[in-house]
Amino acid sequence: MLVVGNIAPDFTLMNQDNIEVTLNDYRGQWVVLYFYPKDNTGGCTKEAIDFTEYLNEYKKINAQVFGISPDSVSSHQSFIKKHDLKVDLLADPDHEVLGKYGVWQEKYMYGRKYFGIVRSTYLINPGGKIEKVWDKVKVDGHANDVMCEIQDYQK
Repeated sequence: MLVVGNIAPDFTLMNQDNIEVTLNDYRGQWVVLYFYPKDNTGGCTKEAIDFTEYLNEYKKINAQVFGISPDSVSSHQSFIKKHDLKVDLLADPDHEVLGKYGVWQEKYMYGRKYFGIVRSTYLINPGGKIEKVWDKVKVDGHANDVMCEIQDYQK
């Protein structure tokens, strides 16, 4: 995984509306990149709903929130519609960005090895540097914790 102080690797991914999103276009703002395993699963749904609930507060503190998973644009569209989400979701089916940010890792379950996403969040400051990294995120309260972290930096 990347560490605090690194320049956040730039990327361009499609969002749920089939519009290209390029990270460098958000220089001058705080950016929250939360990486999650799969649309419409329990923890991922709760996390997306929580970020949606706080979205207006994030906007007030000049912060943009993006969820990134290997799901397709059409999967993101269904996920957003089903749960009335407002957060932007980016599709990375080729694992390009997931790899750059070190969240696509070998995992083990029931003695079986496989690759998957380690639920993680990167906070990128307005200058484009990684300000904070949360790895192995626990969903409950996370969206609020990230927002509070940004507010602390702005004091």
